[in-house]
Amino acid sequence: MGLENPRGLSWRIVTTGTGWMSSMNVIEMHGRGAPEVMRLAQRPRPAPAAGEVLIRTRAIGVNRVDLLQRAGQYTPPYGITDVPGVEVSGDIAALGDGVTGHAVGDAVCGLVVGGGYAEYCAVPHGQVLPLPKGYDYVQGAALPEVHFTVWTALMQHGRYRGGESLLVHGGSSGIGTTAIMLARALGDGAIYATAGNDEKCNACEALGANHCIDYNTNDFVEAIRGLGGGTGVDVILDMVVGPYVPKNQALLAPDGRLVLIGLMSGQREAQIDATAVMLNRQVITGVSLRGQSNEQKAAIREEMEKVVWPLLNGGKLRPVIDSVFPMAEAAGAHERLETSQHIGQIVLTVGVS
Repeated sequence: MGLENPRGLSWRIVTTGTGWMSSMNVIEMHGRGAPEVMRLAQRPRPAPAAGEVLIRTRAIGVNRVDLLQRAGQYTPPYGITDVPGVEVSGDIAALGDGVTGHAVGDAVCGLVVGGGYAEYCAVPHGQVLPLPKGYDYVQGAALPEVHFTVWTALMQHGRYRGGESLLVHGGSSGIGTTAIMLARALGDGAIYATAGNDEKCNACEALGANHCIDYNTNDFVEAIRGLGGGTGVDVILDMVVGPYVPKNQALLAPDGRLVLIGLMSGQREAQIDATAVMLNRQVITGVSLRGQSNEQKAAIREEMEKVVWPLLNGGKLRPVIDSVFPMAEAAGAHERLETSQHIGQIVLTVGVS
């Protein structure tokens, strides 16, 4: 299985020479700061502990938590490698003690707490999923982090039911595009999104959003009300927080759920209208995937494997790939993500010796 593109998806491919080496290559961060602090280095290959599988990495998803770690705004949990990266795809190279249901050579993708920017990565077996039918490694690497996050936020905490109305802020991001497609696959409810320009809004609507509002030129509260959302929105996924929280509350329908999933505004505090919470029975909750236990993540995986993976296998969902960089050019991938001009997800590819 290579980097073929069976669905004819369009993405930008950035190429450079990387060379093949006999030892494991990783991306290390020499200090904290700009993307240039990341450099190619060599470390011993990990061995899978009991309950883990060792993945021979072929592709790696790039996520905002990687940017935060590089900038010194996020420290991995105690005992976790300092190598960044939370999602990978590749082939199983070895099995730890007690692992069943997987075999060496299986093409898989997996969610990790860290260590993804490497040629080999040890992953708890409860966080490993098979590559969907017809998927290549690039597409596979774009699945774990966003789908675990979206499933937790939308389905578990948001208690979303097909047919309900939904607002997705940051609709053109990896999480946003995934949430739009999953909600559309589950029902015909009104789906609204916000994004920063016409290109991004058009992309959101092509994926299934009924309407996408350019937040740079429109007040999304008034726009959604004018588009038929005057009775309120059932579920809102908010990766901005800060000034968006009061506006979200103004849009929530009775018994509506607001799920906080990011801090793109940079503000950790927000003003809450307690009267609206009480009178309209609003639920305000939040999701942080990385701090959940292996057991909790395994339970999420089991739910997704029953509901989401059949949709992926059937072609009803697909990851949106913005651009592809070789692992040695991780700095360029981070620069691309920091511009916020991307649509969908950014992926690194790996050449393994």
